[in-house]
Amino acid sequence: MITPPSGVRVYLACGHTDMRKGMAALAMLVQQALGHDPFSGAVYAFRGRRGGLIKLLWHDGVGMCLFIKRLERGQFVWPMSAAGTVALTAGQLSTLLESCEWRALARNLRPELAGRSGRVITLESLASTRCRASSSSCRADRSRGTA
Repeated sequence: MITPPSGVRVYLACGHTDMRKGMAALAMLVQQALGHDPFSGAVYAFRGRRGGLIKLLWHDGVGMCLFIKRLERGQFVWPMSAAGTVALTAGQLSTLLESCEWRALARNLRPELAGRSGRVITLESLASTRCRASSSSCRADRSRGTA
């Protein structure tokens, strides 16, 4: 998969776009309807009415690029607003292109205590558990005659 550069600005064109439009027509749409410069290096994303097709317009400094992705099943998650743009990060664009929920905030689910049910595991208890487990498996191997 092609991933966007880390510092790139990404804009989603809210609403529905006619997916018959090509590179030049989408660049004019960015310039006239959105009020942005299509040659600025930002990525502009457009989605059709059905939601299973997305077009990305990007000027890489050398030329204009048009990327198209069509989903076999499902739809791309898109803002509910009818007009304007929504700014995304490069990571959110990657998540969007994987047809995942990009609007959800990534929560850091960090445990408060180590171990199960609040029990703190020390190095000594971990070592003794590992020794007990390895000695029982060694005993089982010896009884089978494999060790």
